[in-house]
Amino acid sequence: MAFDRFLIAPMNTGWQTDLKPWLIPDDAFESLDNMYVFRGRLRKRFGSRYMGTGDGNQFTSRLSINVGTTNGSGNITVTVPGSGFQIGQAFTIGNEVFTVVSLGTPSVMLTTGSSATHTFNTTTGQVVFAGAAATTDVYYYPSLPVMGLGVFQNGPINDQPTYGFDTKFAYEFDSVTGRWQWSNTGGAPVFTGTDSQLFWIENWRGITPDLKSLFVTNYNYNLVTAADADHMWTLSAAGMWSDFSVSTIFLTNGSFVQTARIIIGFKNRLLLLNTVEQSANGSSVSQYTNRCRYSFNGSPFAANAWLQPKNTNGGLSSSGAGFIDAPTDEAIIGSEFIKDRLLVFFELSTWELVYTGNQILPFVWQKINTELGCQSTFSTVPFDKVVLAIGNTGVHACNGSNVERIDNKIPDKIFSLLDPSTEVSRIYGIRDYYTEMVYWTAPVSSQLLSQPYPSQVIVYNYKNNAWAINDDTITAFGYFQQQVPLTWENWFTPWDQTNWPWNLGPGANNSRQVIAGNQEGYVYLVDPDVSRNCSARQITNITLSGAGSIATLVIVNHMLTVGQYIAVSSSSGITNMSNNIYEVGSTPSSSTVTIFNPTDPLVPWTGTYLGGGTVSLVSNYNVVSKQWNPYVTQDRNVYLSKIDFGVQATDNGEVQVDYFVSSSSFNQTRESVQSNTIVGTGVLETHPYPNVPREEEQERLWHPVYFQGDGECIQIRISMNAVQISNPLIAFEDFRIEGMTLYTMPTSSRLQ
Repeated sequence: MAFDRFLIAPMNTGWQTDLKPWLIPDDAFESLDNMYVFRGRLRKRFGSRYMGTGDGNQFTSRLSINVGTTNGSGNITVTVPGSGFQIGQAFTIGNEVFTVVSLGTPSVMLTTGSSATHTFNTTTGQVVFAGAAATTDVYYYPSLPVMGLGVFQNGPINDQPTYGFDTKFAYEFDSVTGRWQWSNTGGAPVFTGTDSQLFWIENWRGITPDLKSLFVTNYNYNLVTAADADHMWTLSAAGMWSDFSVSTIFLTNGSFVQTARIIIGFKNRLLLLNTVEQSANGSSVSQYTNRCRYSFNGSPFAANAWLQPKNTNGGLSSSGAGFIDAPTDEAIIGSEFIKDRLLVFFELSTWELVYTGNQILPFVWQKINTELGCQSTFSTVPFDKVVLAIGNTGVHACNGSNVERIDNKIPDKIFSLLDPSTEVSRIYGIRDYYTEMVYWTAPVSSQLLSQPYPSQVIVYNYKNNAWAINDDTITAFGYFQQQVPLTWENWFTPWDQTNWPWNLGPGANNSRQVIAGNQEGYVYLVDPDVSRNCSARQITNITLSGAGSIATLVIVNHMLTVGQYIAVSSSSGITNMSNNIYEVGSTPSSSTVTIFNPTDPLVPWTGTYLGGGTVSLVSNYNVVSKQWNPYVTQDRNVYLSKIDFGVQATDNGEVQVDYFVSSSSFNQTRESVQSNTIVGTGVLETHPYPNVPREEEQERLWHPVYFQGDGECIQIRISMNAVQISNPLIAFEDFRIEGMTLYTMPTSSRLQ
């Protein structure tokens, strides 16, 4: 029987929903979850790994505070900084892990070691340890959501330090210790913002190279009283923090700018956009959402840097500072540069803040677009010729003279993303130069009532204008420069399982890598050459029931849904659970999930949990193709015999390929396997066949999957079935498709 053969390669279109599935291009996909288009092929979503030398560990990748050192007997009593202590926080002393599982004055923590005393007063913050490791540093993990990540341009080329922020503290990644440390020199800021108030981070350099500063703001304000607000802060080149709002930004008669949504340097002036200003003695606080306030031409720390005209401070008069309000009632939301032009995004419009060169009026507003703006401050992503931003009608690109929508392939996604119940302030975007992608975190409106953090990542291939989506909970993105190159000695997988060549890829010395923070205070490296997620969700507690067949896991703010899969990396004290993958059976609350023991009842889970455990989300694919029919122009049905898949060779990988006919949602593969009317099982092996000579030496394999489908069109779905995703050897393998060859023939004389 002669078949027509249709090759689908290269694949560049990606996810497309603007047309019905039978009308989209042959290389397009109705759904593209946890896979994306990359240089003509389908590739598994990015993975992640811990920060620190090699792959580090969960504690080098967590925001931490060194609260002291035990004495020669392993004892210490100390009060940790902050307030509002909660279940899910943790401490470490050497290799011993302590987990806060209850509130109390004090409460006893779980421990993985043998210390005699380990209590934490969750009212006062006093922690008491006795009999732990002697003369060892004690680290406290607040386990708060990561709210900002930024690089301070204050160091050697490509070796600048990275700072992180949760809702309360500032941290620096210490390249010497290889871990995140509390940055508490000088004023040591303690913030009071919410878990949706992200940090804007801006670098400033003065007239000499040593005059470098890092400005931060979380735009937390209170128009009734200033007591519940946060100010802007600055970090000097010497590593000293100071309250920038109170110490410097005097306007007149003791009034000052309390905070601003955006801090940005432009034309040797520091600009504050969308300001909250406090009168003398705090008698009133006012918000100016459309305001740009600018310093004079020079240092923003000078005593007269911000004085309004005809005012003095300490005998110094004003000299070129002031403000200009945009002629619109809309609020300023975002800002970014195109070359030497400053674009400012409002809620529903886009403007340029034009520099005039006139010291009396240095800036004027100029409108670029009257209907397309920006809804999220941190959705802006700069390019050389355009700036991308998420607005209320789509993902927009502004080139300085025009604004247009670029997400026409997925036009409806933006409206679910910006559902009225969605907190658009949580959207965060970043550009990955290594893979030529843009990532945006995306809240899902159906989860917001109980789990408010983003649970998806929108992936945009800006080379091909191709889209995809990942399931992941990330609260903030940032950049990190690898100070220590990775070697095979400190890499965490065997060389033959690594997906990039020696001394290349994101592990090279001083490479610019994307990092991500999550809702539990973990910060990890986003790595497209790693085929699994790092274990970055803490198991606070485990309760067994059903004679060891059911386990309830306390995972604070887990952001998981029923039907997803998690890998348990450690369950200290519980036997037979670690290093396995389990389906989420239920989510009784935002901080608890249940899993079921899939093994023989003769091997139940037993024991008492000691703490220190973690889980990772195991992402499943959901790749749904076009509804193919090469003969639609002939008004003929199509018969699909098989598809040869060109896949990257793996050691153990495989996926399930199901098929559907005539635009039906009926799974023909499952029905055919059960009734024994199909050749094969729909399983696509990406590992070499043992009986095929030389296949184990090939980088690319062509393996068939048989269908025997006849209908008006044929559509396939690629995913991992329950058996495959529960097997770590399969679930953690890489997966790439370089091409597909369809074996088809026309059948009936008309579409039906």
